[in-house]
Amino acid sequence: MTTRVGLAGYGMAGRTIHAPLLKEAGLEVVAVSTSNPERQAAVEQDHPGATVVSDLDGLLAVEGLDLVVLATPSGDHAAHALTVIEAGLPVVVDKPLAVDSDSALEVVDAAEQAGVPLTVFQNRRYDAEHATLAEVVRSGTIGEVYRAELRWERWRPVPKERWREQADPAEGGGILLDLHSHLVDAAVQLFGEVETVYAEVHARTTHAEDDAFLACRHTSGVVSHLGATSVSAAPGPRVRVLGSRGAFLLNQFEAEPNIFSDLRDDDGCAGWVYRGDERQPVVRQQSHQADFYRAVAQALTSEDPVGNMPVDPRDAVHTAAVIDAARVSAEGRRVVDVITPGERI
Repeated sequence: MTTRVGLAGYGMAGRTIHAPLLKEAGLEVVAVSTSNPERQAAVEQDHPGATVVSDLDGLLAVEGLDLVVLATPSGDHAAHALTVIEAGLPVVVDKPLAVDSDSALEVVDAAEQAGVPLTVFQNRRYDAEHATLAEVVRSGTIGEVYRAELRWERWRPVPKERWREQADPAEGGGILLDLHSHLVDAAVQLFGEVETVYAEVHARTTHAEDDAFLACRHTSGVVSHLGATSVSAAPGPRVRVLGSRGAFLLNQFEAEPNIFSDLRDDDGCAGWVYRGDERQPVVRQQSHQADFYRAVAQALTSEDPVGNMPVDPRDAVHTAAVIDAARVSAEGRRVVDVITPGERI
């Protein structure tokens, strides 16, 4: 049976990320909400026969939905998620779940109390590059890991005129909520929850921050350095993980610039293991972002849809808590303990 999806929002995320992945995974977009006339026309072109409505209330009024996907601006995620939960429909919320950890916990608690399946769109967990890195760490190929560097660096000296760059952090703007939601989640999946964080945060060309660095100490003892910026004319290696028996480097990533020609991947490989001046390519793991939605569809038909969702929403509460602590750290120029609200004992 095909999973019938109502998609809230048809901007960059809704149209170019969620809709194609939903289709690839075999789910059907049967309704879309957007108040923008041009985007409404795009829906009719991309999804003939789909119901087009102007807002979330209209979307929830469409009969026969199995799932709602929220691809609305980040500042609206928590309120919109609570509305969908109140309607009793399973919901996927694009990251971040909320602009702060207290709001994220409110959403998680509401879903648990209502028994409504909730998950967060941490699609980058399903990148082949992340799966390859995870296998390198799990297998012990580079020995005991002691430091990991994850970067997402761009060169955008003239910022885009959109809410991500121009809205206040309280309204969902800024690179911490946008890109560090991915970087923190990836580091936590690899090395455990974050205990302390030191951060440097700047707004160099935008209203919200466009340049941020976090040094995180994990429960495992690993330290991760997480950098995201829109003002790097020479991006650093995307991944560098240092271990007791070697190091893993990976630089190639989608359409982002790769200024290190020597780090280009061979066919069927993703990254390199270095041991001094010796190196060997690493076999690329099989994983795709559409696997996230395949897992969502499987969960919805399982005996425990709530428990089988692919991303535990409490992971997103912890990620938000790390970002909250990073803001405090940057303001006070000090190391800050990460306090995750509602954390299970």
